[in-house]
Amino acid sequence: MIDLAIIGGGPAGYVAAERAGAKGLKVVLFEKRELGGVCLNEGCIPTKTLLYSAKIYDTAIHGDKYGVFAKDATFDFGKIVDRKSRVVRRLVAGVGAKMKAHGVQVVKGQAMIEGRSSEGIKISCNGESFLAANLLVCTGSEAFVPPIPGLKEAGDIILTNREILALKEQPESLVIIGGGVIGMEFASFYNSLGTKVTVVEMLPEILGGLDKELSAMLRGIYAKRGVEFNLSCKVTKIDGNVVTYVDAEGGEHTVSGDKILVSVGRRPVTAGFGLESLGVEMNRGGIKVDNKMRTNVPGVYAAGDVTGFSLLAHTASREGEVVVNNLTGREDSMRYDAIPGVVYTNPEISGVGLTEQSAKEKGIAYKVATLPMAYAGRFVAENEGGNGVCKVLVGEKYGEVLGVHMLGNPSSEMIYGACMAIEAEMTVKELEEVVFPHPTVSEIFKETVFSL
Repeated sequence: MIDLAIIGGGPAGYVAAERAGAKGLKVVLFEKRELGGVCLNEGCIPTKTLLYSAKIYDTAIHGDKYGVFAKDATFDFGKIVDRKSRVVRRLVAGVGAKMKAHGVQVVKGQAMIEGRSSEGIKISCNGESFLAANLLVCTGSEAFVPPIPGLKEAGDIILTNREILALKEQPESLVIIGGGVIGMEFASFYNSLGTKVTVVEMLPEILGGLDKELSAMLRGIYAKRGVEFNLSCKVTKIDGNVVTYVDAEGGEHTVSGDKILVSVGRRPVTAGFGLESLGVEMNRGGIKVDNKMRTNVPGVYAAGDVTGFSLLAHTASREGEVVVNNLTGREDSMRYDAIPGVVYTNPEISGVGLTEQSAKEKGIAYKVATLPMAYAGRFVAENEGGNGVCKVLVGEKYGEVLGVHMLGNPSSEMIYGACMAIEAEMTVKELEEVVFPHPTVSEIFKETVFSL
């Protein structure tokens, strides 16, 4: 009898498997493609590898601002892509090594849930049957491709996050449908390399879930770099490489590109592995769970994108940990008040907790302070002519940190401190007593809090 069967080897699945194996549970992990899931193979890691190459190139050609002259710097697109693939292979192998080290049985293939009885949950894969006391479903999400007329007929001109990572040649022009995280990161990468990038977004602003003021500032930075933004615009049809869209006033426009990236969101993967045999309750297209990641079926859990709630790799990993902790006797529950969001453009934009908009919608009284990143000496030293902002929201009554939002490098490496402050319900007074290292860009967090 298997203690825990896990379907899906992404951030939720492999982290849960590692934790469970380390605690002595007998674990089997099913993965039909490669360990690491979309995040490691088609998302987080490959895109950040590409973006880092673009950032190095950006730094080189603008090195004169720092007294370093390398304007003749060039890049090899093929080698950038090859390095991305090497990084992914290395990290996939690393996940495999972790599974082996903790005694996790990895089965490569499409797992099928056969049903649940008094004996346990029956799963089959590659002609072999498995019986498990508990099941964790971590099947992730897939790119949502809207039913736009002409999209299917456009063939390989149309890309999702998967296909664009497999490109061997740089397109001269790229139309991106959707100005969310995926769209903006690819806009950043290709803009840096000289591709003509056009973004068509249905909402009034890019990066809808982040702070609107900072999102607008980031858009302004990229507009100056040549990215064309068409906001409040709905795509109505695609004819070959030509995208037709309608603006807020009803005016019709067209834009063409060598490639068209469709990045309008993702949806949970809940079909194709027998989930219906268990009678699991669904919610908005995802698996419904409680704060311990339990479904309505005893012994059946779900974590990660398949729940349709917080489609982020770090959320998925934590949810997997919650499952294993409760299975092994440690009381634990999932909290979502301090889940960070990061967009790895150049500059980066990061946020955690409430935005001004969400605070107003919830009727929460707050105070807000905003400071330019230039208040931190390290930022000025390393970002010549760069813009940046730190915004902090605190509760009006108690002064507790409610939200922190940053535009500027390296905000992705600093936002965790804000996550800890929100998780611990730290107040302005308590943060003022924390000693930050000097000189670091992270000091901007304390300086912003002090200005309240």
